[in-house]
Amino acid sequence: MSYLLIGNISALICEECMEPLADARIRIYLPEGPHDPDVLARGIFKDLHQIPGTEVRAKSERLLAEAELDSNGNFCLSWDELHLFTEPLELDICLNSVPGARNTRDGRAQYHLSTFVPHWKRDRDKYLAAFAYVVPAEKWSAIRRDFGAWAIAGTVRHADTGEALRTVRVEAYNALNDQLLGRGYTNELGKYKLYFSRDKLTGSRMMQIIRDGRYGITDSPDVYFRIFDRGIPVLEEDGSKAQRPERLRIAHCSRQNLHARPATQPRKPGTFTGWINGFISGKVRTQHKGRYVSY
Repeated sequence: MSYLLIGNISALICEECMEPLADARIRIYLPEGPHDPDVLARGIFKDLHQIPGTEVRAKSERLLAEAELDSNGNFCLSWDELHLFTEPLELDICLNSVPGARNTRDGRAQYHLSTFVPHWKRDRDKYLAAFAYVVPAEKWSAIRRDFGAWAIAGTVRHADTGEALRTVRVEAYNALNDQLLGRGYTNELGKYKLYFSRDKLTGSRMMQIIRDGRYGITDSPDVYFRIFDRGIPVLEEDGSKAQRPERLRIAHCSRQNLHARPATQPRKPGTFTGWINGFISGKVRTQHKGRYVSY
């Protein structure tokens, strides 16, 4: 008999936006010692944390199977029958980068995700099970902080009607120096997503700033936004907007819903219509009076 475990692992930027753990690596380990079934049932996903390298090396002999997640966060693992199907398994995730990070790590950072007993179903000569998990936004934000990468997501709506604005460009700026951090475009539902990394800030850490008469150091910027519809600015915030509580020292996973008034471009007249209008107004006759006026 063999085992086949398939599934998907994604992470929340916010309640309305999820991204796959693309190109991460999943590792399955045999259990170490007995596990209390009641403890497993109460909360197997509450201890997501990074594992020190010494601990990773110590449990390498218990490694059962590993595989890369694809661009959508999907994985497929198989192994021979080396344990009882009633036993729990340890599931770890390895990352050497996250979406939006400028650089990758020299080695993968490994995080313990879960200890669980899959719901196996027998199918001829193998056991089948499925597993899916979404990393909570607060946990994903902490991981993104380790990689020096930010993700901002939200929806752009019409300031008057509340209608979703499609295919507009959203730009995020650093209030400290008014430099562009990142840009993204809204989809058919008016939702956008943009990324930036620590290299967009001033050095590896931000410059010393003064706020409320006190000095402070922060590695996360205060952010304001601008929005463009077909190249025309429809929202032009300045640095003062970055003083909103949700914009100060912006979280590495942040939801920012925005409102703007879309551009209203006048329809350009066709060549013939424009020529007729110009002729009637006298512009064409003045430019070509030698052709149309005889003396």
